[in-house]
Amino acid sequence: MTEERKGYRLTKIYTRTGDKGTTRIGGGQVLSKSDLRIEAIGTVDELNSWMGMMLNVLKPSGDLTEEQLNQVADIQHRLFDVGGELAMPGYQIIRDDHTTDLETLIDELNEPLPPLKNFTLPGGGTTASHCHVARTVSRRAERAVIRLRETGVEINSPLLTYLNRLSDLMYVLCRHCARKNEGEVLWVASPTKKNE
Repeated sequence: MTEERKGYRLTKIYTRTGDKGTTRIGGGQVLSKSDLRIEAIGTVDELNSWMGMMLNVLKPSGDLTEEQLNQVADIQHRLFDVGGELAMPGYQIIRDDHTTDLETLIDELNEPLPPLKNFTLPGGGTTASHCHVARTVSRRAERAVIRLRETGVEINSPLLTYLNRLSDLMYVLCRHCARKNEGEVLWVASPTKKNE
């Protein structure tokens, strides 16, 4: 590794600094592990983990082209950027063009899908089910970031837009994968009972 490319190396995994329920973010600020900023960072990290699981079932499935898989895989890197931005107050890493990339993939996957006439339920095969989990965790990550912003913490608008568009992509990906496999599971309303 050249001197210019040398990065941080974790040589010691446990430091004991968080044993009392606090953690340090970029810039050295110490926060409770229950702080809304840490909650948002952790939820984005959880989403990234589910994205990794989703990709592991998508890769061998044939549901996406290689280029589409690469686009979805890139999302994991951007989510790491989202977490980094949340952990370093004052920094902006996520840009508008990251959202544009998501919108391009949404349009590509959505174009052949028939219009929805009913709500869909999670299901439709293994890949679609994994996409649904990523979709719901994506929405939760977005809510966590919004709660953080509502406390007065400045959140860059491209980051919020990116998270919102990501859950849109996951929804379209759910539909795409379901139709490639077992088919979409459509919600059936409970029959109404007539008053006797």
